[in-house]
Parts: sequence; C-alpha cells; structure tokens
Amino acid sequence: MLEHKPNKLENELCFAVYTAQKFYNRFYTESLKEFKLTYPQYITLLVLWEEQRPMMIKELGERLGLDTGTLTPLLKRMEKNGWVTRERTGEDGRKVFVSLTDYSVKMEAEIKSHVQDCFENIDMTQAEYKKNVELVKEIGDKIYDNNRELEERQRRRLRS
Repeated sequence: MLEHKPNKLENELCFAVYTAQKFYNRFYTESLKEFKLTYPQYITLLVLWEEQRPMMIKELGERLGLDTGTLTPLLKRMEKNGWVTRERTGEDGRKVFVSLTDYSVKMEAEIKSHVQDCFENIDMTQAEYKKNVELVKEIGDKIYDNNRELEERQRRRLRS
C-alpha cells in the first residue's frame, strides 16, 4: 500500500500527469490544426476508422470515455464540417448511429501520416513509447479502481 504524503508540487504524480496532458493537448492542437480538427474529434475518428462501421453514440462514448452530453455537440460539429453523418433509427428515433463520410475515409491516411511525422521529433524509441503507454494505462487503472472503492465506501457510509 502506498503511503503518500503530499509535499512538493513537483513530486506529485497528479501534477506530472496534468502537465503532460497540457503538453499533449498543445501537441495535438498544432498537429491537427491544418485539418481543422480538435483532439476529441481526432480520437473519435480513430475509433470510427478502427471499427470501420457505423457506431451508436453510446458505444462510441464508452470507447472514448465521454458522456453523451459531451459527445453530442462534438458530433454535431463534426457532421457540420463533413467528417461524420448521424442517422436516427428505431421506432422512436432514439438510437443514433455515427458513420464516417467519404471525405473522412479519404483523409485517414493523410491525417495519420501527418500526426506520425509530428512524433518524429520526440526523443523516444518505439519500445519506450509502448512501455510508457502501458505504464500510463496501469496508473489509470489503479486510480479508476481506487475511485470505485472510494465511491463504494461513501455509499456504505450514507446507508449507515
């Protein structure tokens, strides 16, 4: 069990992750600027390119870790800019499927190549990159599990 005693900002994992997140946001803002895409729009396209099928908003949100309230306006902007289409189905029209447009399919290789080129200046080997991705995922999983435990403790306290 970790005995963590917050002391100096520079020694805090949360601050290191926060700072890295800010740097990554800036990196993606710059690398996607010529395509007029935001980072959330880019990762939405990544999922759709990977799946190569229409996806319900709910399942897209689950993959991206975004709720419907965040995802719906993002998808509306993407539709307006020609990246995706949204189609309502079902008797009541509650199911909304998101699909790639011909334009977004055509642009996939160019966008991915451009982002890849932007990574060339990062002083990291492929093995280091993969190791760091796994480390960040592991940290995220531990924090997620901890949050669930804290929520469960809170629920138990409220019931007593």
